[in-house]
Amino acid sequence: MKNKLVKKEIIHPDNIYSPSIDKVGVEERVARFQSRSIKNESKLQGLKIALNMIDLTTLEGKDTPGKVKQMCYKALHLHDVHPNLPSVAAVCVYPSMVRIAKNEVKGTGVKVASVSTAFPSGQAPLDVKIRDTQFALDEGADEIDMVISRGKFLSGEYNFVFDEIAKIKETCGKARLKVILETGELATLDNVRKASDIAIYAGADFIKTSTGKIQPAATMQVTYTMLMAVKDYYDKTGIMIGMKPAGGISTSKLALHNLVMVKEILGNAWLTNEWFRFGASSLANDILMQIMKMETGVYQSSDYFSID
Repeated sequence: MKNKLVKKEIIHPDNIYSPSIDKVGVEERVARFQSRSIKNESKLQGLKIALNMIDLTTLEGKDTPGKVKQMCYKALHLHDVHPNLPSVAAVCVYPSMVRIAKNEVKGTGVKVASVSTAFPSGQAPLDVKIRDTQFALDEGADEIDMVISRGKFLSGEYNFVFDEIAKIKETCGKARLKVILETGELATLDNVRKASDIAIYAGADFIKTSTGKIQPAATMQVTYTMLMAVKDYYDKTGIMIGMKPAGGISTSKLALHNLVMVKEILGNAWLTNEWFRFGASSLANDILMQIMKMETGVYQSSDYFSID
């Protein structure tokens, strides 16, 4: 394992090489990951790992302090369902809800992530995006999930996208930065790879598929393409970058397929919530149902677990 703390290379976006993507090859490789058989003991271990990787999320205009508190309570009390369950990795909220979430999870190890930069559209001037980010940090956010300017990217203004990410990373300081590509709007896997490379070289600590507001979101083909960008960067520099598929991952089966893919492409070092996350609201419930089924032999009813 190379030193993950090596200083990042400064590189101009025009000098970033992004290989073209063989879409058929990606689909064939993903199909092999999806066909893997997982033994029950490994499946149970994988489900617990996946649960510990979730950023439990509420990002709705109708979010209230009560809803955020309920989500935080759920994040901290999974052991009420089963005594040997881990907590989730983080709770993810709008900047206006960060202080509430921070107070609820204080001292537990669960992180508070905040979206920023005019999430989900990203359609705002840079100074607004910086203020949005700084407000979330001032409220106590441990992590920032920013969105890129997809219109600028699709217009070929890669320098703009690069510089914007770099500026937000500078604003973040020690807080970890997840850069959301909104892959459902990027149209091609070639664009997904190019945006991944730009984000990584501009300073992203994580690259993330989606806001959850656009479909398709975190398809395995997209996640595979982004994981390969992470791998190529690691092979070149020795620096680890995190990955967060978000949007559309609502079943345990799909989560386990993603973990198999991560292990085979990047290795065991990424099978921790320090380097891999799931952005989800409903995935936790399905994982809890599957764990209880394996432990008791029966499924709990759908209303056994809280929705938030």
